[in-house]
Amino acid sequence: MLKSEKERVVADLVERLRASDTLFVADYRGLSMPEIDGVRTEVLKHGARFIVVKNTLTKRAAEEAGVPELIELLDGPTAIAFVDDGDMVGVAKALNDTARQTRILSVRGGILQGKPMSADEVRELASLPPAEVLRGQVLGAIVAPLSAIAALINAPLQDLVGLIDARIEQLGGEEAPSEPEAEAAPEPEAEAAPEPDEEASAEEETPEPPAAEAEQAEETSEETKEEE
Repeated sequence: MLKSEKERVVADLVERLRASDTLFVADYRGLSMPEIDGVRTEVLKHGARFIVVKNTLTKRAAEEAGVPELIELLDGPTAIAFVDDGDMVGVAKALNDTARQTRILSVRGGILQGKPMSADEVRELASLPPAEVLRGQVLGAIVAPLSAIAALINAPLQDLVGLIDARIEQLGGEEAPSEPEAEAAPEPEAEAAPEPDEEASAEEETPEPPAAEAEQAEETSEETKEEE
């Protein structure tokens, strides 16, 4: 391999190591090319790339990328499954299933979100349920306490409603008015207007002065004039 080609391979590995905080290292010794392609296909289904690497170039890339934990896993024929945004559980399961079926592929370990993993830890990760099931379980664990809290809050309210219903039934089913109605102030009574017949009768009953008193009044007036 030419020096320029080696540099290109190292640069590519550095980029992959920096982009993937989770990866799994396997020993593919004894697998045929069709079997390696089969592993690539299964891993790719879960969003990862399975690449056969050279240890010397990968060690250089690990040092340059700041991943010294990877160097300890580079011993013998090596293939790395780089998990970018894929399903790490699904990738670990695919590798573990291939190792069990072929009895040739061997998982050495890996790095899970920047922390080194042993082969046993990779197998434990592979035994977990799929990502969708895990999300459902986590969601259920979050929702369950909230449901319990809601039940505790609603229980006293339900008891209170039951007591109110029982009291209403005891009182004969009549509900007290929610707000007391204000008594309306009495309106002043309008004065009754006199009826026309009454006024007419009052005028008719007014007595007229007698004729004698009228004559006497006229004589008195004439006497007063003569004296003047």
